[in-house]
Amino acid sequence: MRNAIIGIVIGVVIGVVVGATVVAPRLTASAAKKTASIQVKVPAALPPNKKVLDKTEKLVPKEPAKEEKDAKAASQEKPPKVAVSEAKAPAPETAEKAPPPPKKAKAAQPDKAKKPESLDMMVDSASPTSAVKEPPDGGPPALHWKMASAYAGDLPQLGTMAKKLDRDIWRVSNGNLEIKFFEPGALVPPLEMFDAVRSGVIEAAFSSPGFWGNKIPALQLFAAVPFGPSAKEFLAWIYFGGGQVLFNELYHAQGIHSIFCGLIAPEASGWFRKRIRTLEDLKGLKMRFFGLGAKVMQKLGVITSQLTSGDIFVAFESGDIDAAEFSMPAIDLKLGLHRMAKNYYFPGWHQPTTLFELMINLEKWKALSPAAKAQVEAVCGDNIRYGLAEGEAVQFKALKELQKNGVVLHRWPSEILEAMKTAWQEVAREESKANRDFNRVWKSLSAFRKEHEIWRELNLPN
Repeated sequence: MRNAIIGIVIGVVIGVVVGATVVAPRLTASAAKKTASIQVKVPAALPPNKKVLDKTEKLVPKEPAKEEKDAKAASQEKPPKVAVSEAKAPAPETAEKAPPPPKKAKAAQPDKAKKPESLDMMVDSASPTSAVKEPPDGGPPALHWKMASAYAGDLPQLGTMAKKLDRDIWRVSNGNLEIKFFEPGALVPPLEMFDAVRSGVIEAAFSSPGFWGNKIPALQLFAAVPFGPSAKEFLAWIYFGGGQVLFNELYHAQGIHSIFCGLIAPEASGWFRKRIRTLEDLKGLKMRFFGLGAKVMQKLGVITSQLTSGDIFVAFESGDIDAAEFSMPAIDLKLGLHRMAKNYYFPGWHQPTTLFELMINLEKWKALSPAAKAQVEAVCGDNIRYGLAEGEAVQFKALKELQKNGVVLHRWPSEILEAMKTAWQEVAREESKANRDFNRVWKSLSAFRKEHEIWRELNLPN
């Protein structure tokens, strides 16, 4: 009996020890919380045998391993910033069960479908021929103006400067102002552009002030002056000698605001079918001539007519003219005048400098913002710089090409040039007497040139 009691006590002790060493460590605090929701009925009086322990192990989840704890903790922390190339790398297999990255990180990834524009694409998009003709959203509404031109767009300098104006004002204004170029006659005939701009039928026109001598004779002095100033002296008088003030007065009285918007190098003196040796050879000659120089040639017995560039060739073929003056060698070559006559005379005494203009309806000009006005003036100023430089750069190549085609280059004999100069002085006096505005402008220019003479003489080499 004694031995039986001792055996029972030993068995109880062994059971307690086994329970303490096997079951207790498995019921951790986290596991106990999870098992609390699982109601497992275990008889309290049931002794801890192997079968009960097996059921408890299956129902109570095991504590996660150390590696799994570390992965879970890392996923709950704020993800570090990574480079775009790292974000695109495939996730490792061990991260398949990890929670997805926050939406903020996903939104930060670049849009693969959107590619940056190349430089050429950016330049093309700024062109006035671009399909998009409105400024960026939120900006002021774009202004679209029509600009008639007195010169064909493919005509060197005269036409290309007008098209350059179209392109540059669009870019400089960031698409807020378009002054669209139209070929001669597309909107109105060239000689009717003055009235069309004044009345507001078109907003603008590209021409030369000399075209409007029949309306305002004084404007001819702002285009080209026979035996007149060089380009630098001409611009000095306009911007610093009072010329601009007079120019504005003349145009504003007609409802037009005009901006000097181009300048070319000296012109040639003209094309003649027959060589001119004496003043007698000029008498009775039928010739296309422009501006104040035409009045000088009339004094010498030449019958003049003012024709547009497109009419000169036809007039030569029909015999309506025997000679023609138009422009400089590069432009005359483009027109093909060398196919009509072979005697080419220099210097261009009638137009040592020629200025061009952008005429704008005065009310339209006043309605522009100060920034837009400055942009137009800046583009026109650059056109002057560009025209002068290009004019000097392209003439010698044109002259060589003309000589290859049988053209003979001549300089006027000194006695003929002196006769032309005398005739011009007579024309200037007559025009001054006939027109008050012409007289005002001529006096202003003559006074400036007299003051400028000391610098002009000292500046020229012997």
